[in-house]
Amino acid sequence: MGLDDRRLPGGGTSARQDGGTLGAGGPTFLTTKLDFVVNWARRSSLWPMPFGTACCAIEMMAAAASNFDLARFGMERMSFSPRQADVLICAGRVPYKLAPVLRRIWDQMPQPKWCISMGACASSGGVFDTYSMVQGIDTIVPVDVYIPGCPPRPEGLIYGLMMIQEKIREETLAEHRTLRAEDPLRAGVPEAGADEVAGLTGPFGNSTKQDRVSDIAHTDLDDRPGDRKS
Repeated sequence: MGLDDRRLPGGGTSARQDGGTLGAGGPTFLTTKLDFVVNWARRSSLWPMPFGTACCAIEMMAAAASNFDLARFGMERMSFSPRQADVLICAGRVPYKLAPVLRRIWDQMPQPKWCISMGACASSGGVFDTYSMVQGIDTIVPVDVYIPGCPPRPEGLIYGLMMIQEKIREETLAEHRTLRAEDPLRAGVPEAGADEVAGLTGPFGNSTKQDRVSDIAHTDLDDRPGDRKS
C-alpha cells in the first residue's frame, strides 16, 4: 500500500493543484540524513531535570519565567521525574550527604542524557572550600557544560542550554556507543593525577582528599614543610 498523492497538498501529478508546503505541484517528500533528523528531534525537545540546591535555582526558575521564556527552545517541560528527563541541571552547591542522591538521579535518567553544572559552587565548590562540600560535581557525574557565575544570570543558563543543543547537533549515530558509554568504576574518581590534586588542594582540602584541617594538615609532600607529616 502506497501514498495517495491526491490526498497530499500539492502532490506530484495529482489533479489537485491548490498549493501546499512546497508550492503547487511540488514534491511530496524530502531527502535528508538520519543523523540530522535524530539530532533535530533531540535538541528541539530537551526535558530538563532541575536539581536546585541554592541561589542558582532561583536564576533557573527565572529562566523559565515569562521574561526569558525557555519555552522558545522547547524546554519548558521541567521534569521532576528523572526517568522522563534528558538534561540534568545541577544549580547550586552539593554537600557530601547529597552527592549519592545526585548520582542516583543521574543513573535513573535514560540515555541519551546531558549534564549542566550551573554556577561556581556546582562547578568547583565556589566559596565553600570546606570539608563538607563537593568541590565540583564532575567528581560524581560527567558534566557537558559548565556555567560560571555566583549565581549566573538566566541568560547564562539559556546560553548553556544552547551549547548543549550545539553539542547534540554535531553528534552522529555512528559514535553512539562511545558517546553514551559509562564506566561505573570511574564514578566519583577525579581525572587529575595525584600530584595535580595535591597542588590544587590548598590548606583546607577538597573533594578528593578530606584529611587536612587548616594548620594541622597531613601530607606526604616534602615541599610543604609547614604541614604535619602523616
